Amino acid sequence: MKNIIITIIFCVTYHIVMAQSNVPAIKNNNTLHYICKLHGQTRTLTLTTEMTSDTLVLNLETRGVKSSIRTMPEAVKSGTELSFNQGENAPILVLKPTETFFMISQSAYQDLLKNNQFVYNNTTYVLDKSDEKNPVVIDGKALNTLHVVAQIDNTELWILENPDFPLLCKVDKNPLGINFTLTEIVGQ
Repeated sequence: MKNIIITIIFCVTYHIVMAQSNVPAIKNNNTLHYICKLHGQTRTLTLTTEMTSDTLVLNLETRGVKSSIRTMPEAVKSGTELSFNQGENAPILVLKPTETFFMISQSAYQDLLKNNQFVYNNTTYVLDKSDEKNPVVIDGKALNTLHVVAQIDNTELWILENPDFPLLCKVDKNPLGINFTLTEIVGQ
């Protein structure tokens, strides 16, 4: 009888925790909607994921600008730089093998989990363990994110707790003047 009660308590607790967890899977043909603040202007931005075995393509659309940003597989795995390209340079932009777009690399994410920090664009980002500030909310639920702060300029990033696709859900205080917040994920 004692084992049955313990099992029931465990199952109920597990379901409560899982119901509160909000880590969407990012997969092929998801559409990610963002609100961007660019040098004092507000824009909507849409990214549609296109995943193949060798490349991640984010099809970008904002204010009539359409571009395909290609992230190389080695960058998805172990990139060290974030591209802030706004899709205005070319209809198809292939990033350097070290650059990611709207995400950090899987190895940077693992460094964050292991060491509570990671280095990107020669900047150290440290995990903020205090209460979540400005969580990213979609459909009334806060996403499970890791909040990090740059040690050189106080840029803040909220990174989706997803080791396969550590998506940037929010950027604030970016010295480049490019801040954005994820507002919707379509096609989960």
